[in-house]
Amino acid sequence: MALDNLREFLREIERSGELVRVAHPVNTHLEIAEIADRVMKSPGGGPALLFEQPMLPNGQPSEYPVAINLYGSMRRMCLALGTERLDDIGGRISEMLNLKVPEGLFGKLAMLPKLAEMAKFPPRTKGGRPPCQEVVAREGELNLDTIPFLTTWPGDGGRYITLPMVITQDPVRGIRNVGMYRIQVLGPDTLAMHWQRHKVGAAHWREMAAKGERMPVVIALGGDPASIYSGSAPLPPTIDEFLFAGFLRKSPVELAPAVTCDLAVPAEADFVIEGYIDPAEALVLEGPFGDHTGFYSLADYYPKVHVTAVTRRRAPVYPATLVGRPPMEDFYLGHATERIFLPLLKLTVPEIVDYHMPAPGIFHNLVFVSIDKQYPGQAYKVMNALWGQGLMSLAKVLVIVDKHVNVRDPDEAWWIALNNIDPERDVRFTMGPVDVLDHSSRAFTYGSKMGIDGTRKWSEEGFSRPWPELITMDAATKSAVDAMWPKLGIRLGAGKE
Repeated sequence: MALDNLREFLREIERSGELVRVAHPVNTHLEIAEIADRVMKSPGGGPALLFEQPMLPNGQPSEYPVAINLYGSMRRMCLALGTERLDDIGGRISEMLNLKVPEGLFGKLAMLPKLAEMAKFPPRTKGGRPPCQEVVAREGELNLDTIPFLTTWPGDGGRYITLPMVITQDPVRGIRNVGMYRIQVLGPDTLAMHWQRHKVGAAHWREMAAKGERMPVVIALGGDPASIYSGSAPLPPTIDEFLFAGFLRKSPVELAPAVTCDLAVPAEADFVIEGYIDPAEALVLEGPFGDHTGFYSLADYYPKVHVTAVTRRRAPVYPATLVGRPPMEDFYLGHATERIFLPLLKLTVPEIVDYHMPAPGIFHNLVFVSIDKQYPGQAYKVMNALWGQGLMSLAKVLVIVDKHVNVRDPDEAWWIALNNIDPERDVRFTMGPVDVLDHSSRAFTYGSKMGIDGTRKWSEEGFSRPWPELITMDAATKSAVDAMWPKLGIRLGAGKE
């Protein structure tokens, strides 16, 4: 059954034994972040945390609890998306991509349930007062300082919103976008919106600015866990994230009209911050910010958001995340994206068998890719294809290996690749866009990438020597040892205390 809001998600996490309630008073300035960082770096990602007495920077307790590390384990990530295995969602996408109407009456009738299921996905508008607008504060009565926004690292420029759904609309086509961007709290009714130039929200802002029109923007906090995740998913600009969330949860997302603009908001959100950006206004300094790279991203100028309303549930929970030196909670969000979008990647690069973005690579710095190699030079074809795929264009290092390699095991992937390469022959460099947060690039958002061909080399690729076989034990010996193992008295892992 789909989880409709943050409280249902927390209840299910607690039922699964992965929630810790923290009753002790903890400050939103650095202390919650330090606790969360220690938990996130524990084996398996640690439990989700619900701070029941967060203390504001002014020393006063907040009336709103803070939830963090909600997505920070494989089990919770699956729970959020209503699945037993993340790969099963990719399987559903594969099934739809291969959908063909069969011949004959019975074949067509067999398709009806699947088509009916797809028809349930579009978001729908909820009538009456939605839960997210049980309490409404408009201009003149706004005070963002009552919400327990976190300061996560000592060098941060201030308090930040870190797990939002930022809702904007294409001014030409009217297509909605939901993105997850960091947002700095500047004062009781102003924010700084950090959307990188590659993001869809930034494109909407540029189009509105070119017209000289005010841009409405909504920041939703909380709601159903699939919608929150969808804000981080690298969907094409023409795909509504709430439609995708409906597909993930197998149930439509309920929306409601915002109170001060024409945008729709998640009806089950805990907080909704409505506002606008004036393109005639000067940009404001945002940052520094301790980022997912593990380094501070430098202060820069971004649009100012003027808040026109804050709506909330009567008893909301404030959701947050923490980014920094990996591994962190965002690894699990990224891993879900990796698994879910593999079929779409295969649609355009069909020789791909699997891929993996290990935690130290912080998504864009390192990607392992296994391929079904059918002809010489195919590894380079795959590199070029991937660097042409949306946000994969930001990948700094691509390592291509053969199909039998388990790329989800970085030790195995590196072992094979490093054994298979002649560095001068098998490494290629190219130039292109890089991540905004890459402090090492030669210019802002522009620099070089590296592709490593770790596949077995063919004679056409200039390799004339015999290629050795992998060392493996024969099946008969393995079976014999399996049978005798309980009698040997050997405990693997013993002696490491």
